[in-house]
Amino acid sequence: DAWDDEKPVHSLSVSSFSIGKYEVTQKLWKAVMGSNPSYFKGDNLPVENVSWDDVQTFIRKLNQKTGKHYRLPTEAEWEFAARGGNRSRGYKYSGSNDIDAVAWCTNNSGSKTHPVGTKSPNELGIYDMSGNVREWCQDWYGGKYYSSSPYSNPTGPSTGSYRVSRGGSWGGYARGCRVFRRNNFSPGFYGSYLGFRLAL
Repeated sequence: DAWDDEKPVHSLSVSSFSIGKYEVTQKLWKAVMGSNPSYFKGDNLPVENVSWDDVQTFIRKLNQKTGKHYRLPTEAEWEFAARGGNRSRGYKYSGSNDIDAVAWCTNNSGSKTHPVGTKSPNELGIYDMSGNVREWCQDWYGGKYYSSSPYSNPTGPSTGSYRVSRGGSWGGYARGCRVFRRNNFSPGFYGSYLGFRLAL
């Protein structure tokens, strides 16, 4: 049931990295930014209604506060983590072939987000990579990028009009929650189904 931009199937390698166990919460966003743009309000809910550009501002401020170098994951890093990394069991969704076990999606969400980490984690102990909110990645989007992407640490096309987002959301159907599903939005776009997690 793959879409054209998910082909061809290919192998790649990513260097060691860290990625958030949870989607960034409204509590953390408010601590850094002093405001909360989310449609669904709650400290432990994922922040949403944030554009890719907004996220870059948040990351700059977070890094100034912490002295660290947080960033968005690349698309390749995101999928590696969602699939369970080197512990992957080849599931269709992040952590299971049963979507209800691991994802808040259109079937079970009640048309809203839910506190992070309340479904089962994947093989790496990471939560909500198939549902709750879609997640911004660092890369520009290229519909045919997989045909020419490098084997080692691909970072997406050098330019583009849209940024990649990955993962399903509270409003997504099962096909859109698969670990290999790709989405793309303008960097200035925001919605109540679109958030992010951090990498380092």
